[in-house]
Amino acid sequence: MNNNLPQVEIYTDGACSGNPGPGGYGAILRHGGRTKEISGGFRHTTNNRMELTAVIKSLQALKKPCRITLYSDSKYIVDAINLGWVNKWMRAGWIKTDKAPVKNVDLWKKLVDLLKIHTVTWVWVKGHSDNELNSRCDEMAVSAYKKDNLEPDLQYEQDQNYRG
Repeated sequence: MNNNLPQVEIYTDGACSGNPGPGGYGAILRHGGRTKEISGGFRHTTNNRMELTAVIKSLQALKKPCRITLYSDSKYIVDAINLGWVNKWMRAGWIKTDKAPVKNVDLWKKLVDLLKIHTVTWVWVKGHSDNELNSRCDEMAVSAYKKDNLEPDLQYEQDQNYRG
């Protein structure tokens, strides 16, 4: 681990109205006394895709390699990384131990590529609890999916043959 890299704290959350349905993501990045909020929404997607998108968009917002402590209320993501599931899925050609294909492979591949750039420590936080920054990310995600003219989650819509 390179201790000379900038240290960044990131909080992320995703939300969906229905699952699938309109979805949004929110993230807060903190470094050196500065805070940046990012959010966005899609017209038809899933909660897990929004959780992953929040992480991806926050990592993509960084201009150079960083040491990151990333807080998420998604056991799906935190466990997949911390318990080594993603590495097993990759070795198995993105097939799970139950022989089913891994869902959201397009997003997992983007995340894996970003993890080659950044050093991330993953921390699970209980959602909808007393974590102020996680709650703020949830507010941003919900607000994002309530907006008009949401963009399509092209990969998901294509995979689902969505005709919205």
